[in-house]
Amino acid sequence: MAEFLRIEDFIALAKEGKDVTLDIDLRRQLVSQKVHPGDTEEMKGEIDMYLLIADYHFTVGNWKKTVSKIYVSGTVEESLNDAKINKSIANERLKMDYKRLSDARISFEEKYF
Repeated sequence: MAEFLRIEDFIALAKEGKDVTLDIDLRRQLVSQKVHPGDTEEMKGEIDMYLLIADYHFTVGNWKKTVSKIYVSGTVEESLNDAKINKSIANERLKMDYKRLSDARISFEEKYF
């Protein structure tokens, strides 16, 4: 089962009749992205960014695996409105994954950013 690296792998297991349980943790991770020098003076060497990530903790029998998925990225300096839009996009993407997991009869508690 070491090759099980995607949410889809666990959905497939559940559809095969395996008992798959799931816990979800959401987090915001800060990162700095290096930027190639641009044509303008405003370009700096790094951009401070954030990632909205879901950590899916799957359990199949005694075997446990965590799969992390990035739902959206943004810059730390973006406007409050842009941050709200990014959060909304991430939550809509979560809903799509939650539907696929529910359709496979994997039980979990829905959480949102």
